[in-house]
Amino acid sequence: MEVGQCDHLLLQRDRAFLSVVFDRPQVRNAMNLEMVHELERVMKAVAASDEIRAVILRGAHGHFCAGGDVKDMVQAQERQQQDPQSDPFYALNRAFGRLLCLVDALPQTVICVLEGSVLGGGFGLACVSDVAICLANAKFGLPETGLGIPPAQIAPFVVRRIGLTQARYLALVGPWFQGDEALRLGLVHRVATDADGLKKELDQVLTALASRGPKANAVTKQLMHRVGSKPINDLLDDAAHAFSEAIRGPEGREGTLAFAQKRKPKWAL
Repeated sequence: MEVGQCDHLLLQRDRAFLSVVFDRPQVRNAMNLEMVHELERVMKAVAASDEIRAVILRGAHGHFCAGGDVKDMVQAQERQQQDPQSDPFYALNRAFGRLLCLVDALPQTVICVLEGSVLGGGFGLACVSDVAICLANAKFGLPETGLGIPPAQIAPFVVRRIGLTQARYLALVGPWFQGDEALRLGLVHRVATDADGLKKELDQVLTALASRGPKANAVTKQLMHRVGSKPINDLLDDAAHAFSEAIRGPEGREGTLAFAQKRKPKWAL
């Protein structure tokens, strides 16, 4: 899997699992446009890979991601002053939205390991994960409206993750909260009290994923994403076709045979 040089990301492969670590600790891993483009390249390479089953997103030095880098916004302001007809703010904001869509649609399982600051864009990435685990003292929030700007690209994913009522409160009032409240809202799935507990939770998720059919997981994600966008009977027809194709395919045949023979399927890690 070729992704080119990454200056703001650390990549580490372990079997079929790829760890992507945000590495801008001097700004609590806030995302600049270069980092967004690097992550976009990595996600596109992962999406095209049959070797990667899961992607683990986390931040270096105790923080996940503090949102967007304010320096990018200052530079955008300077570019607009030089060219009043341009709209660099649109381009900057929309680039992150494209990244969220890419992560959201990834065939592989996306796991977010959340520590320290989980703000703005970091909050948005958590909302497009399949599995989110966090430290109890992680700090979550949507600070954008306190800066006089909307959480434009993030808001739709927040609504889908935790519902409109709670999303309105978090975006408009802007409270900060920690792991237990993130669990109550449905933003995360598991909360750990310390680093050892966080590692244990992640290891349990990876162990479970090692025994899941990667193609079956990809098809399942695709079906779930289409709920609400297609009439239910049409969706169930598509699901039945997908089921038939899967059970007749090599992964499904081996999985059902292994179950009958009381052994692990050959594709299990």
